[in-house]
Amino acid sequence: MHVLLTGATGTIGSAVTAELLAHGHTVLALARSDASADAVRALGAEPLRGSLADLDVLQAGARAADGVVSLAFDHATPDATALAASVSQEAAAVAALGDALVDTGKPLVVVSGTPAVPGRAATESDPLPTEGPVAGRGRTVTAALALAERGVRVSSVRMPRTVHHRGTGGFAGLLTDAARRSGVAGYPGDGSQRWPAVHALDAASLVRTALESAPAGTSWHAVADEGDAVRDIAAVVGRRLGLPVRAVPTEEFGPFGPVFAADQSASSAHTRAALGWEPRHPGLLADLELLEP
Repeated sequence: MHVLLTGATGTIGSAVTAELLAHGHTVLALARSDASADAVRALGAEPLRGSLADLDVLQAGARAADGVVSLAFDHATPDATALAASVSQEAAAVAALGDALVDTGKPLVVVSGTPAVPGRAATESDPLPTEGPVAGRGRTVTAALALAERGVRVSSVRMPRTVHHRGTGGFAGLLTDAARRSGVAGYPGDGSQRWPAVHALDAASLVRTALESAPAGTSWHAVADEGDAVRDIAAVVGRRLGLPVRAVPTEEFGPFGPVFAADQSASSAHTRAALGWEPRHPGLLADLELLEP
């Protein structure tokens, strides 16, 4: 399958690129700069010059491909205004990709986060949130899944709050970055809230499986660790970086503060049973042991 991939050089995207190539697919990867194009070629993929804002480029790439995986999201500036702009940009890009695939039967894989359900682990049948700083991403995925009624084999892979590789990535990575800046491995609240996690290589395996075989209109959970307590995550970060570990005000985490403070464990039992997906790589706490001071 010739696959159009956005976000190919990120933590998840580079793993997905390698996974697709290893299983006989070819990859056309969106590249917004010369440096990005060089990185794409280094991964073994073909660059498609353009950005998420170039909707005509996205649609031309989708029409030329046998399937599409949409991973790109701009996390560059963690403030509320930039976050809202990134959510809007992703929504427009996914809508453009979906429109290009109507009545083709081609697969489209989109991503979101796992939902948070009070008192229990979220499952694949739980709806995505409609409130909060990143709820717009859920609305984007919900709209994309409706394309199943318009001849697109669309599926959603819900990623946990931390997708990690060699101790970096996701919310644990943001917590680590904050610790390096502040000199404290901090956590909001009492730290008992749980974050699900998955290794990027395991997430990539599920993305490929969804692309190849997921039925239209379905959602799947790329969850390996159902929920690690945030204070346990911070404890490993603090020990590896040689920093004190303590609770800090939720506001210090900016627009992600309320999300950081929420208990949000998630299950992948249905995904494992239905698709035969099984995580094989280190869990988050073990992977964080690779952090360098």
